[in-house]
Amino acid sequence: LAPRTRAVCADDRISFRIEAGERVAFIGPNGAGKSTTLKILAGILHPSDGRVSVTGLVPWRDRHALGFAIGTVFGQRSQLWYQLAPRDTLELLARVYELPRDLWRSRLDALAQAFELHAILDRPVRQLSLGERMRCEVAASLLHAPRVLFLDEPTIGLDVTAKATIRELLHRRSTDDGTTLLLTSHDTGDIEQVCDRVVIIHRGRILLDGSVGEMKRRYLRSRRITLITAAEHVDLPAAIGARRVSSVPHRTTVEIDAGDAAVGALVDAVLRQTTLRDLVIDDPPMDEIIRSIYRNADDEAA
Repeated sequence: LAPRTRAVCADDRISFRIEAGERVAFIGPNGAGKSTTLKILAGILHPSDGRVSVTGLVPWRDRHALGFAIGTVFGQRSQLWYQLAPRDTLELLARVYELPRDLWRSRLDALAQAFELHAILDRPVRQLSLGERMRCEVAASLLHAPRVLFLDEPTIGLDVTAKATIRELLHRRSTDDGTTLLLTSHDTGDIEQVCDRVVIIHRGRILLDGSVGEMKRRYLRSRRITLITAAEHVDLPAAIGARRVSSVPHRTTVEIDAGDAAVGALVDAVLRQTTLRDLVIDDPPMDEIIRSIYRNADDEAA
């Protein structure tokens, strides 16, 4: 019997434009088409149809010139030589990118100062912590001053402190140097703290393209509100639609529709009963909002 095969469209007529200096999160579930898109943008894959331009270059046709215009950081793949010190790899990369010696030394000094690398530049990579190694990875990708930086899971496996450091460094370097960032990550902290815009892809198609704030406003369905009151307990009128999550003396947590009118009605109802000592409003975590977007797409496709 002949083997059964079927054609799978990895990217289905997706289209987006990124302006110079933008910081964009390109996200989606596993198998959505993120890696395929990045490989096309980096000139590794040739699309079967369509047009692509990166810094005015056609990636698969102008791969050599493109290499000087882009940088890459892969959280699970290292460009550092494991047995060598980071300084040795950086010097090798300087030769690959044909940087004059004085220029690469000045850039190395500036990056080492910004990323706090002076104490680890001459230690073998195998002796560095993951956070130290990732700082060196980002610095290595910025050594030739690329106009665009592709980042694939740049904080994977890092502890909370190291993640915060990498995110702050990426945001600052993009702001200071005007470097365009295109970041893929399953960590919503990367999205919120590094990027200003989100492109969500699912099953090869773009579901959403807009600012982080716009995504929250559009898909934020509810808010969680904690009320600290003088009275031990408060009554919640059914008309305001608040769902009690937890309740202990003087502290009640509810979920309510995200609209300002619903929140105002809740506060008014409580103030009619008792003194309100404090009020804490929490939006759902970003990952819940993104999962909701995926679910809506699956429901529409069913």
